Amino acid sequence: MSLVLVVEDESAIAELIAIHLRHAGHEAVLVADAPAAQARVDERLPDLVLLDWMLPGQSGVQLARHWRGEARTRELPIIMLTARADEADKVAGLDAGADDYLSKPFSPRELMARIRAVLRRKAPQTLDAAVELAGLTLDPATRRVSRRLGEQAVELKLGPTEFRLLHFFMTHPERVHSRAQLLDRVWGDHVFIEERTVDVHVKRLREALAPAQGSGLIDTVRGAGYRFTAQGAGVSVQREQMATAGKATA
Repeated sequence: MSLVLVVEDESAIAELIAIHLRHAGHEAVLVADAPAAQARVDERLPDLVLLDWMLPGQSGVQLARHWRGEARTRELPIIMLTARADEADKVAGLDAGADDYLSKPFSPRELMARIRAVLRRKAPQTLDAAVELAGLTLDPATRRVSRRLGEQAVELKLGPTEFRLLHFFMTHPERVHSRAQLLDRVWGDHVFIEERTVDVHVKRLREALAPAQGSGLIDTVRGAGYRFTAQGAGVSVQREQMATAGKATA
């Protein structure tokens, strides 16, 4: 199931789109203007955005251009929806960063086909692209994780769940994720398990990162959840050095 953000100020069109998205097995979130769309994206990165060209205040084209300029949203799949059918308008929408362009009125079947096509094109990049942050490198294609300490790269051993958890953290850095959000995005919301299970796997992930002085990269935000933070790199080193010194004097 993909999370699709529908940015459309005509409520009748937005509701019709949402019905077809849900029927196709997607989760639909509806907003009517650019500020609300930005707030939703800040809260949780969707799998795809259906973005209307004409919005109150900031236009969809401006919003798409803004997202393409930000590292976190640079690869966000966007399909532009508009009543503008001229070739020049289509080119402008694509130049702003839209992955596809659909003129109103459109058939629901065509919209669903466009969504499937964009998600298929984006999925291999999302799943297979290596991620590097705070000296830590995670490669989904080879299932390897390592961290460079000075001139040496330390290979790390992670279980399948810890690997998926770390991949999610590294692709959504510096943002706080609640246990419920992590269950939804890492385990899948079709899996009915206790939220406290997340704590167990976070603990295992920190233990797996410890040999490369990386346990502090996973930060606990009291009362809110967890986040991956590069600012924890220095804390990790201090913690590991203290732990090593403690063992030496024991």
